[in-house]
Amino acid sequence: MAILRKATPAALVLIGLLARGAEAGTIHGRVDVRLEWPPFQAPPNVGDLGMPGPRDLPDRRRSVVYLESGPLGAFEDTERRDVTLDQKNEAFFPYVLAVQAGTTVSFPNNDRTYHNVFSLSKAKRFDLGRYPRGQSKAVRFDRPGVVRVFCDIHAHMSAFVLVFAHPFFATTDVEGRFRIAGVPPGTYTVAVWTDGAVRETRRIEVGGAGATVDADFLVK
Repeated sequence: MAILRKATPAALVLIGLLARGAEAGTIHGRVDVRLEWPPFQAPPNVGDLGMPGPRDLPDRRRSVVYLESGPLGAFEDTERRDVTLDQKNEAFFPYVLAVQAGTTVSFPNNDRTYHNVFSLSKAKRFDLGRYPRGQSKAVRFDRPGVVRVFCDIHAHMSAFVLVFAHPFFATTDVEGRFRIAGVPPGTYTVAVWTDGAVRETRRIEVGGAGATVDADFLVK
């Protein structure tokens, strides 16, 4: 005869998460970005005189698709994965980084010149100071909001860090595709953010029992 034991608090949390996962749905689709940008011309840098190096262009067509408001239970403690916003060929990679509040972002310098990463954004103000190739510094983003990142040495360098209070967001891939999994049943407002602005919002209903919702967007 089996002995019934009272579930521990940790076990109850796990059971709840498994039950929600079984009912959760997925929102996926593609963002077609047709915005046009003027040709990029980086200003001359004193440190490059006599030895010009390669410069990469940021991928400004990457979008972030997210739920404007997280569903009930979305703000429970979840594991945070530290991520990297690289500096190479005098550009930030990726150009847009989406993270959940509480995530630590590293800023390694993989250029031959010094960099000085900073931000004056309300959601996170910081200044990492100058540091050379091979070194890295990190920032913990603990408040939701949009953080614009710059380099104090290279005026043409910039990037965005979008910080969310919930995990229901996704960054598009090179083909513009995205996938937001684990969304509980309900009706949500889905927003598309591209290159500094929200370009479109749409009401989407997610059914139960692992429903999948297709949602394509056009940004122009």
